[in-house]
Amino acid sequence: MSLGQIIRKRRGELRLTLDEVGTRVGFSKPYLSTIETGRVNNPPGDELLTRLEKVLQFEPGVLLRIAHLEGLPSDIREEYESAEAENERLRTLLKDLAGQKTNLTKLKEFLSESKSDAKGTGPTISAGKAVPVINKVSAGYPTDFNDLDYPVGIADDYVRCPDLHDPNAFAVRVVGDSMEPRFNEGDIVVFSPAADVNNGDDCFVRFATPHETTFKRVFFEADNQIRLQPRNEKYSPTIVDGKRVNGIYRAVTRYERL
Repeated sequence: MSLGQIIRKRRGELRLTLDEVGTRVGFSKPYLSTIETGRVNNPPGDELLTRLEKVLQFEPGVLLRIAHLEGLPSDIREEYESAEAENERLRTLLKDLAGQKTNLTKLKEFLSESKSDAKGTGPTISAGKAVPVINKVSAGYPTDFNDLDYPVGIADDYVRCPDLHDPNAFAVRVVGDSMEPRFNEGDIVVFSPAADVNNGDDCFVRFATPHETTFKRVFFEADNQIRLQPRNEKYSPTIVDGKRVNGIYRAVTRYERL
């Protein structure tokens, strides 16, 4: 989530109005609103963020750190997040080793990878990419699809997916109940055009005519027919001609509301 979304979520949890927060921190309601919605022209300063941390009961320095990270150029931020991911992996390995959940072979493999990375010849560890949440997809019947005219990789909201590096990956919010119990309404599902699609995979399906999409399990039948199978047993499968489909993208990550 962005800095503004984090602030708004905590304010809602504390049941505070913008007026109440504005009075306590000494800034106007309209300005705080622009911060929460991400439409602020002037990023909040450290003084305001420090006051917000106290009023909204954040740990000291949390909002400052998030704001400073958001202010970094994207390439620098990506390098930082990659380094954090590598550090976290090392901490996990050492913790498991201390608890005898791993062995020296795994640790040697990690150190070997790290040595290769330093030479620029081995695999890299990355925090993944920010995947655009472009729209909603119906888990019921196909519905009109509108990609909001965003270029590839651009949207109003993003989710970060560790270990996903497909530049064309995208995410959608699930609507309806036909993919329950695995996918519920409101879940955010990430799809990767680079991922192979096999029978039984959960996929985002885009039709050429009419311009519709749906979210179903996909099965490839004879004579270029495709069976779209809901996970919810109260819904019947649909058979479509493969010529109608101009895109099938496999689900690779799911974010659920707790």
